[in-house]
Amino acid sequence: MPRAGLTPQTVVREAARLADEVGYERLTLAALAGRLGVALPSLYKHVRGADALTQRLAALATAELATELTTAAAGRAGGDALRAVAAAYRDYARRHPGRYPATQRVPDPADPEHVDAGDRAVGAIYAILQGYSLTGDAAVDAARALRSALHGFLTLEAAGGFGLPRDVDRSFDQLVSALDIAFRSWPEPESSR
Repeated sequence: MPRAGLTPQTVVREAARLADEVGYERLTLAALAGRLGVALPSLYKHVRGADALTQRLAALATAELATELTTAAAGRAGGDALRAVAAAYRDYARRHPGRYPATQRVPDPADPEHVDAGDRAVGAIYAILQGYSLTGDAAVDAARALRSALHGFLTLEAAGGFGLPRDVDRSFDQLVSALDIAFRSWPEPESSR
């Protein structure tokens, strides 16, 4: 019998908490079963295996991040919106160091919750980019640039990769300011020339 009160949702939420504590790479079904006080085989009544767990964790984390990005962007435009969303993105990664890597997983088309969460996250970015008159292919390119810049910075920051004696927060602000300038003067794609 499954443990009373244990559902697939509670399993995923506990997996998210555990990932934040031990790291995404160290999240295992055995550790999760121990945390939940159930035998490993009992866990399979709630998740089909490690792949299913990481998929559900990715959907949860992406939905959380999408909500934070959407909230940060609300009522803002241009550089103000960009700064607010970049700060929300960074804050989420810092508060949830184990969940954040799961947000990098491409949504599985067979998981409508993950697809919806991914659409909301990308939608928040596209809304900001529309304020820079970036749409279509230009918006796709700019969204990829934004994601790459933020993810790269956050990955290096989390790994302790910034050792120079300059305040890391100032460097992050400069990165976002540089993105603002880049988006205001975004080049036309070569196919449009």
